[in-house]
Amino acid sequence: MARILSISFLFVLMISQFSCKEKTTEKAEVAGTAAAHDGTKYVVDIPSAIISWIGSKPAGKHAGTIKISDGSLYVNDGKISSGHFTIDITSIAVTDLQGEDKLKLEQHLKGTGDKGATDFFNSTKYPTANFEIVKLETTSTDSNSNTMVTGNLTMLDITKSVTFPANITVSDNNVSVNTLPFTINRTDWGIKYGSKSFFDNLADKFIEDNITLQVSLSATKKSEQ
Repeated sequence: MARILSISFLFVLMISQFSCKEKTTEKAEVAGTAAAHDGTKYVVDIPSAIISWIGSKPAGKHAGTIKISDGSLYVNDGKISSGHFTIDITSIAVTDLQGEDKLKLEQHLKGTGDKGATDFFNSTKYPTANFEIVKLETTSTDSNSNTMVTGNLTMLDITKSVTFPANITVSDNNVSVNTLPFTINRTDWGIKYGSKSFFDNLADKFIEDNITLQVSLSATKKSEQ
């Protein structure tokens, strides 16, 4: 009898541990329907718009940038009411390496080199990502930000919710958006390469699931036709 109870307890424990592991890899949900594009349109200044990124691993980290290829913000009563952005995945650049090392890492991230095309962003099949604003909430919890932005980020044909703090300034002719550093979990979009959440034999060769991002952009009021 004692042996049966012991086996039963072990079975329950195994099921419990499996369930906990599943929770740690649970995916983020979609935030909701994107806000309607009503109000005065401001067009993003593409040359100056930039997304900075940092990816980490036990041996260190790498940093780089991604460009925004298109975007608009809409303003009502002096506040952003909605917006959308197109992110150029083919523009991924590594800024902390040079020469051959820089080229190889950029190609691996884009999926255009001699390593797995689907390891990271598979830019040949998915050359762009998109972000649609769902809601903005005024906040005073941080002196460096005044708004919490929530929206839906679509990468690799997967859409998930993202929320981040930003300092937003709106004037008659210009809108500026500068976020604080925030993180997204790359595995929410199916990017599992080197993730210890999915592979057990990586030792210290794993890559952190979280990517740190920071966005800086400005937009100018669209002139009346």
